[in-house]
Amino acid sequence: MNGHTPGYLKLLKTGGLRKKADALMGILKNCTLCPRDCRIDRTAGSLGYCRSGYLPIISSYCAHHGEEPVLSGTKGSGTIFFGNCNLRCVFCQNHQISQPVCSLKEKEVGFEILADMMLELQSLGCHNINFVSPSHFAAQIVMAADIAASKGLMIPLVYNTNGYDSLDTLRLLEGIIDIYLPDIKYSDDNAAMEYSKVEDYVEHSRVAILEMKRQVGDLIIDAEGIAQRGLIIRHLVLPNDLAGSRESLRFIAEKVGRETYLSVMSQYFPTHKAAEYPLMSRPISSREYEKVLEWLDKFGLENGWVQGYSSSDYYRPDFEKDEPFNPDTVIGR
Repeated sequence: MNGHTPGYLKLLKTGGLRKKADALMGILKNCTLCPRDCRIDRTAGSLGYCRSGYLPIISSYCAHHGEEPVLSGTKGSGTIFFGNCNLRCVFCQNHQISQPVCSLKEKEVGFEILADMMLELQSLGCHNINFVSPSHFAAQIVMAADIAASKGLMIPLVYNTNGYDSLDTLRLLEGIIDIYLPDIKYSDDNAAMEYSKVEDYVEHSRVAILEMKRQVGDLIIDAEGIAQRGLIIRHLVLPNDLAGSRESLRFIAEKVGRETYLSVMSQYFPTHKAAEYPLMSRPISSREYEKVLEWLDKFGLENGWVQGYSSSDYYRPDFEKDEPFNPDTVIGR
């Protein structure tokens, strides 16, 4: 573990991890795990906006080599893809699992099985356990992490989220999550509503990111170049500046800190329902991406990774581009 002890192991010793798991599971009876605040009883099978019940839904899990270099390293990030989502992004590249046309109930797994997945990924040498789209399953994740930790899990936990997270839930995650990996999708709620069907994204994502920063601080990377703890913010550049990149980067520089590590992504393409929205119906241009890089320089944001196009000092040529999910990489189960 390169001298770093994940926070959840400290909580395991005191019984605090199970207490947090129980507190989060209790929320499911009147669910407010995310800002949708559906207040339905998921323990009784009721379904809210995320269309998810009591048990976690796992679409797949694998050693993922397409994440940021500090996460994928040489042996991969132990990535667990959860089904369903609390957003409805019209351009979602994983819409088959985030917004399925059919129920994913057949992909529900017990907490012991989810824990075993974490341990299997660790046995493959993965550098971390990377929970993708975790917000609506935060309680189930912590319950399974308690089981896995008691059986020998000892690598960092990554919370790979769209940024639409509840402050109360995040506070219960304090000491459990080692690396927060949120998106910052928009700086304007009109765009958020139009393209992700959420009316209050900006406020919740910004408050969430500030809470994440308070908990884990700036990114800590070990001697082998692997992230151990801290915050990485992802920002996907959208066509016609629909993401409001300038204001999001300004917020990060002024409120989160110029030391923050960013992953500024260029891989947008009009998938899912994007072709139905004229301003979203094309890939981004090289000039649109270069403009975002200029704003990075203007705001003094120098840490992180960018993709393609740029020849500036900020460009990291060793960055592996995020790829849509490849089922051929899934470990058996």
